[in-house]
Amino acid sequence: MNKNTANAIALTLLWISAIVTVAVLGTVIIYVFVNGIAQLSPEFIFTWPEGVAAEGGIWPTIVSTLYVTALAMIIVTPIAILAAVYLAEYAVQGRLVSTIRFAADSLASVPSIVMGLFGLALFVEAAGIGFSMLSAALALSFLMLPIVMRTTEEAIRSVPKYIRWGSYGLGATKWQVVSRSVLPASMPRIVTGIILATGRAVGETAVVIYTMGQAINLPITPFDSGRPMTVHLYLLAMEGINLPAAYGTALLLMIMILAFNLGARYFLRRNRKV
Repeated sequence: MNKNTANAIALTLLWISAIVTVAVLGTVIIYVFVNGIAQLSPEFIFTWPEGVAAEGGIWPTIVSTLYVTALAMIIVTPIAILAAVYLAEYAVQGRLVSTIRFAADSLASVPSIVMGLFGLALFVEAAGIGFSMLSAALALSFLMLPIVMRTTEEAIRSVPKYIRWGSYGLGATKWQVVSRSVLPASMPRIVTGIILATGRAVGETAVVIYTMGQAINLPITPFDSGRPMTVHLYLLAMEGINLPAAYGTALLLMIMILAFNLGARYFLRRNRKV
């Protein structure tokens, strides 16, 4: 087999894979859109579910989803960024650093159901926090941490060395170089990683169903329980309570995740232009 034939076969397989992927994604999006678009209305978004059939809206679930996601992001962002700065700028590269990176990569591959059970055992029961926004946010932070940390580390490493050399030449200290030159230069990619991790947290079900609970209320403090959109969708669909509302919830959730992904692409393109 000559090079041209091998290249043509490889290119054909790549095109087929891309078409199949886009076709499957498009089918899912169209199916959810067709079945859920009729449900989307101000009443559906801004009112509460009522009755046994959960008629009405899903406003408490939207608030719970945004609440727990924002809380998890607040918890994980400083930890992940500081850890990435240490690994990229301060740590002596060796076995310990390699072990930390391997642990982060392994943590990113842990199934969400396992993380949910871990959060239930550690935060809900052992720590005595109970089913709450805080328990769910702490459990979600374990899923978000490796994404933000590894993305931040790669963003810091991609900053050109001449930026550091110029800062050192002006008499800056190590921390001044990192905080005033390296981090601002890598911020667009760091924000992209945070947005991608947040998008994953929004779509998680197994973690929050074991740590947040299923109460339909409007959370005020981090110790309040709630029901996120993913759990509400799961209960509506699996128990057959209200399938039209389930499709509407799925469509709105899909729009929110799409917004996070588009935001990540925007910051990535902005970074490339810079």
